[in-house]
Amino acid sequence: MILIKQADVYGPESMGIQDVLLCAGKIEAIGENISPICGCQVIDASGMKLIPGIIDRHVHVTGGGGEGSFHTRAPEVRLSSLIRGGVTTVLGLLGTDGITRSVENLVAKVKALKEEGISAYAVSGSYGFPPVTITGNLQKDIAFVDEVIGVKLAISDHRAPNISTDELIRLASDVRTAGMLSGKAGIVVLHMGDDIRGLEPVFEALERTSIPIKTFQPTHISRTEKLLKDGFRFAKMGGTIDITCGESKRDKVAALLREAKSQGVPMENLTFSSDGQGSWSKYDENGKLLKIGVSDVDTIIKDLAYLVNEAGFALEEVLPLGTSNVAKALEIDGLKGHIREGADADILLVDDQLELHTVIAGGKVMMQDGEVQVRGTYDER
Repeated sequence: MILIKQADVYGPESMGIQDVLLCAGKIEAIGENISPICGCQVIDASGMKLIPGIIDRHVHVTGGGGEGSFHTRAPEVRLSSLIRGGVTTVLGLLGTDGITRSVENLVAKVKALKEEGISAYAVSGSYGFPPVTITGNLQKDIAFVDEVIGVKLAISDHRAPNISTDELIRLASDVRTAGMLSGKAGIVVLHMGDDIRGLEPVFEALERTSIPIKTFQPTHISRTEKLLKDGFRFAKMGGTIDITCGESKRDKVAALLREAKSQGVPMENLTFSSDGQGSWSKYDENGKLLKIGVSDVDTIIKDLAYLVNEAGFALEEVLPLGTSNVAKALEIDGLKGHIREGADADILLVDDQLELHTVIAGGKVMMQDGEVQVRGTYDER
């Protein structure tokens, strides 16, 4: 049992100075003056902000990369790296490589992260089509593998399988049905490339069917001006668009959000993710790889800090993009992304500059005083 005293609580909305009691991995109570219970650990959070743990919806937990041959395969994510990024919930997925990497390995890593102390989910598939699966059937993956909540696919990219609209419709229909049967989100995570087609295949699929727009969830939406324009249109229609943090100068993210607001894009339909442990790459006009590197998993909290400290956004305005908006999109908002009674005890304590002080995942202290307390089995000590 943990009692956090006198924190400035953002849930993600501003809730003022409150005490927060954690018990059995849940938020038990929130109040102005909660008395300590015998044996309860007390954390004095005076002068600190208390916010929900970050939900990172796009992490290559088994490593991404590989476009520059085998030596460019990125390593697995470490628990300590996620903790340093304030990430208490992660969605793991494959990237370009659905050949030398497998969904079996992905789900095994997701299970390992759960055992090590954070919440973790996965999607089957990679860039290719038909999607790689565990059971040999995508619908069975979603229905019977607890961690799997959907599928990934690449479109409008030179590495994409270039499937037809009919195939996209069939895939989305299968995922939608399997999600309904298993009580999961049932989403198609769409890796978006920089082809001129943008989201046109998705708009066509929506026009031709009654598939709910929430089924399609495109990411890397700021990659090109055309794609961003499509993304804003998609969000105005009620869909969720995902913005990759740390891709470029942070003032670009601020400009993107200002443009979205000026165009009347609902902010609740925007999310942040890191693309952590995935590769970033640059190609010449002939498609030859020029440069490759690995993305970090701390970019969401860093971008939030920039937006608040330097770009003039209010914390309660941008915090949902890494917390409650993501929980809604993944349909886990009953448990995640909020500071409220009955929610999972996934909590961050940050200072006025949004520097991490304490990370609590599932009611367990993972970082305290800026020092990681719980490390993965093979983390560096």
